Amino acid sequence: MNRIASFTVDHNKLAPGLYYSRRDGDVVTFDLRFKKPNTGDLLTNAEMHSAEHLIATLLRNSGDKEAVIYFGPMGCQTGFYFLFDNRLLSCEGAITLLQEVFTAAASFSGEMPGKSPAECGNYINLDLETGKAVCRFYAELIAGWTVEKLAY
Repeated sequence: MNRIASFTVDHNKLAPGLYYSRRDGDVVTFDLRFKKPNTGDLLTNAEMHSAEHLIATLLRNSGDKEAVIYFGPMGCQTGFYFLFDNRLLSCEGAITLLQEVFTAAASFSGEMPGKSPAECGNYINLDLETGKAVCRFYAELIAGWTVEKLAY
């Protein structure tokens, strides 16, 4: 059985950042890593969930929303996957979009998107300030990111 590409990356050495994971036809997957190497520091459920609601909402309301296929958490809680249509958005454009939405999320005002029992099956652990803090960390981390830095 073939190993999937992300299992070939040494997670003990992988620094937080934004990485090009794979391309499947016109769909490109970016790997957004938050975990610090060798520390075991994972995002908590509340951190992941809160950041996910903010970023997914902002991506799907952006000028590039037609290119957005998916944004969601990794099961291992080390980050998120962002899938986009490369016919509609270049890798450079995707980096810029992520920089913009994480910066916007870090200063988001208003109600936490999707924080109700009707909108989310686990709305209880959503917290706006927690989500903003995670997004602020990542916005600062990827502020100067370039296509050349996308390699694992």
